[in-house]
Amino acid sequence: MRKPLALAILMLGLAPAYAAEPAGCEHFKWPVTRERALLTTPDLPTLKSGVDAPTLPPLAATLSLHPVAEAGLPKPSERTQKPGTFAGYLRLGQIPGGIYTVSVSDSAWVDVIQDGNYLKPTEFSGVTGCNGIRRTMKFSLAAGSTTVQISGVAANAIKLAVVPSSD
Repeated sequence: MRKPLALAILMLGLAPAYAAEPAGCEHFKWPVTRERALLTTPDLPTLKSGVDAPTLPPLAATLSLHPVAEAGLPKPSERTQKPGTFAGYLRLGQIPGGIYTVSVSDSAWVDVIQDGNYLKPTEFSGVTGCNGIRRTMKFSLAAGSTTVQISGVAANAIKLAVVPSSD
């Protein structure tokens, strides 16, 4: 009985930690220099949740958030929200079609909505230990109105950048 238990413990120790995200900016799946520069710009404008973005992408702002129960998201988040977290959204207006990166400064769930439908990211990358940026996703957007919903945030504000991709 001791040998199977010892073997099981050894195997667990050898298994990679799939849940842990890598640390350091160099571990993003693609270069995030542009997005990181936008997110770390001093004196970013603060936008209230639910407003129309003042400019078309590229844009970066600090988005003020509300407790998730009071956020009034246009659509329920695709992910179940933890109590005590914050959420908000930003309408991007009539953007040209193309590939866009949506990046956030902290851990968050991001929903991108067009024509009332959730869009799935074409690519996703997240790391810890990179000052100013935590996650970035690429979305293929059609021309038209787009809403970015942010939820599951521990604080009442988050920095957000939306940038046409260089791909």
